[in-house]
Amino acid sequence: MVLADLGRRLNAAFLSLNRAPVVDEKVLDATLKEITAALLEADVNVKLVASLRQKVKVKVKAALDGSDKSKDSNKKTLIQKVVFDELVHLVDPGIEPYKPKKGQPNVIMAVGLQGNGKTTTCTKLAVYYQKRGFKSCIVCADTFRAGAFDQTRQSATKAKVAYFGSYTETDPVVIAAQGVTKFKKERFEVIIVDTSGRHKQESELFQEMIQISAAVKPNMTVLVLDASIGQAAEAHSRAFKESADFGAIIVTKMDGHAKGGGAISAVAATKTPIIFLGVGEHLYDLDRFSPQPFISKLLGLGDMQGLMEHMQDLAKQNPDKQKEMAKKLEEGKLSIRDWKEQIQNVMNMGPISKIASMIPGLPQELLAGSDEEGSLRMRRMIYITDSMSSKELDSDGSLFLETGKDGKPVGLTWRVTRVAKGSGTSVREVEELLCQYRMMAHMAKQAGGKNGWLQAMQKMQNVAGGRGRGANGMPTPAQIQAMQRAMPPGMLQQMQRQLRSGGGMQEMMKAMMQGQGDQFDMEEMQRMMSQMGGGLGGFPGIGGGMPNMADMFKMMGMGGGTGR
Repeated sequence: MVLADLGRRLNAAFLSLNRAPVVDEKVLDATLKEITAALLEADVNVKLVASLRQKVKVKVKAALDGSDKSKDSNKKTLIQKVVFDELVHLVDPGIEPYKPKKGQPNVIMAVGLQGNGKTTTCTKLAVYYQKRGFKSCIVCADTFRAGAFDQTRQSATKAKVAYFGSYTETDPVVIAAQGVTKFKKERFEVIIVDTSGRHKQESELFQEMIQISAAVKPNMTVLVLDASIGQAAEAHSRAFKESADFGAIIVTKMDGHAKGGGAISAVAATKTPIIFLGVGEHLYDLDRFSPQPFISKLLGLGDMQGLMEHMQDLAKQNPDKQKEMAKKLEEGKLSIRDWKEQIQNVMNMGPISKIASMIPGLPQELLAGSDEEGSLRMRRMIYITDSMSSKELDSDGSLFLETGKDGKPVGLTWRVTRVAKGSGTSVREVEELLCQYRMMAHMAKQAGGKNGWLQAMQKMQNVAGGRGRGANGMPTPAQIQAMQRAMPPGMLQQMQRQLRSGGGMQEMMKAMMQGQGDQFDMEEMQRMMSQMGGGLGGFPGIGGGMPNMADMFKMMGMGGGTGR
């Protein structure tokens, strides 16, 4: 996403602040100057930027004047927290959008300018709700643009979504009414009506939009906006608001234009909630927008709540398999076949950079250009496992090792060469895959069983009172203290030793990101994570801490629990 550039600029400003030996008004002004320059380059309205700067200065001065002489580290934390809160406020309209309900028809009408990606977004929206258990469909009421129905038919067929349209009927109001009536009878839960594109000046098309709205009575009208128009989004939103009282906005083409920040902030100024961001051309390239996680990801603080939701969505697609995998993980068993399924699950989660951006502490530089190399490496790993026999896949990898009289491995068997030739890869790549598998199997063994740290994590979570009650789904300081008290003796030291030795998740991320050279500095990543309020959650004082780790590691096996 082009907004990553804005994130890097903002991070650089905070880095300069952290390096300052003494925090005074001069340092505060310099930090704010960098932040405002970055926002202005992202086409955020100059009035909004000036307002943000003024609010930050007032809040920081009031907090510092009202307290005793604080330590410089506390001042830095305070400035970071105030800036974070104001950035969230900048993109938050403070209004909750309509949420579709299961078991009843929810009609969503999409409107917008020509060329904004409305038809593609309608299909993405249908896929999004279908993945979450809704019976969704599309009605193409766009008779103005040639080929609109063909585009809907092709994309809906590819996505396996029901659709309705007509080559002969020219009245879009009739098509919309017929389609909605038909799908309501067939008990569809999310009915998306795609309308003709229009310009602000075209009064006839505006009239058509009002007539369609009167015919289908939508539960929510969604305006589809192009991010490339930047702060002009505010004027367009207001013009549409006067004609059709829409309840939400989807901003498209966020992956291809630097003005996305301006579009988001401009829309927030109209007090209309943004519900999704279009971040690519593929059917899954639609991200749910939530102000706090959005800013958190922008600043490189991750979005653990979003990551957990993403894993849960994947788990729901094949619940039986996930329960079986969770049971294996709890028992501490992991075969090469299971490892192969985990690689496929990671691939199904979408682009690697998108998933990695949800993990707190990963440097922004690491994510740049990593998708192609990462997905190619994982595909080659799949080719290697596809060349293995069933006996080899269900083993613990020992079949590939020659052992000496003392039982220790002394070399590789002929099987490695056979698998390398069969998969079109090298012996070294097969060896690397087996090494990565052994590390994950060892991690699963330590996590599983009665005395494993997966069980210990679950006990700690129960002691803390369930899920995090803090901001963005994170635990409160009281919950973190309760977890620390419940932690078994020596567990923290054991986990730290494992992190230092490069096991588990880090090794997996290393494998996926290989090809990035020296950019992937594990020590630097650990240092950054250790500075972030408890290890996994952002700037100190911004609701840091740990997510529900027991659930997360179950879902790393893509399981939602074993039903015990």
